[in-house]
Amino acid sequence: QLQLVESGGGLVQPGGSLRLSCTASGFTLEHDAIGWFRQAPGKEREEVSCVSINGGQTYYVDSVKGRFTTSRDNARNTVYLQLNNLKPEDTAVYYCARVRETVTDMCLTIPYAGSWGQGTQVTVSS
Repeated sequence: QLQLVESGGGLVQPGGSLRLSCTASGFTLEHDAIGWFRQAPGKEREEVSCVSINGGQTYYVDSVKGRFTTSRDNARNTVYLQLNNLKPEDTAVYYCARVRETVTDMCLTIPYAGSWGQGTQVTVSS
């Protein structure tokens, strides 16, 4: 079965850090751009970031710029999302998904249907 599995979430105080992992199972993700998304209680799922297939281009939504960093390790079949200086408004379930990429190697936060993982909960609270 082809799936993405997120891990690394948890409870952290404001200003703290977490590193989320998105690991592919049943396939290699070296040929896929990967996006991160999140969904807070009572809100719609929103984009967070993405990384291109070759790892050379990343995108971040304005609310996380300078605090979150995404990277990939194809040898480990894993994409990471480093979350620093966390704020209470970052509380959400975080998901990764295979996303589309342009012909100029830019990732887009447009997920392919059926590519979602199960998510990992991030809670920022004192």
